[in-house]
Amino acid sequence: MAKGGKNSDLFDPDEKRIVATNRRARFDYEIVDTWEAGIALMGPEVKSLREGRANLGDSFATVHRGEAWLEKLHISSYEPATRANPADPQRRRKLLLHRREIDRLDGRIHEKGLTLVPLTVYFIHGRAKVELALARGKHRHDKRETIRRREQDRETQRAMRRHHR
Repeated sequence: MAKGGKNSDLFDPDEKRIVATNRRARFDYEIVDTWEAGIALMGPEVKSLREGRANLGDSFATVHRGEAWLEKLHISSYEPATRANPADPQRRRKLLLHRREIDRLDGRIHEKGLTLVPLTVYFIHGRAKVELALARGKHRHDKRETIRRREQDRETQRAMRRHHR
């Protein structure tokens, strides 16, 4: 018998539902700190996000005139709603943060070599959120070290599996 009521097969609204992740960001950047921010979206963009039609490929965040903005987040248009007047899929989207958080981010961005990179876009409690990371770019030798560490971990896991059989 199913747990819950009539809509037990639907997702839990309190659960974090990940829409898109930026896997490349953790490889290219050293993550210093993370923040959660809301995103100001139009109706069709929300429907498109719920279908999982987003790409964080080259996106980044900026602080301009005391407001935080998410740049180059590609949200594909929701076809039934945008046939007549399609919107730009890569438009700037306002990030919803407290004033103190924006001021703190702005101060830290101006430090040497720090940038704001979105890591994931997700829904929680029915609201679209983005996890922002304050990050420092890695150099080529740092990337090689990351690859070497990942391969060593894989080899260790394989050896442990072989040993347990």
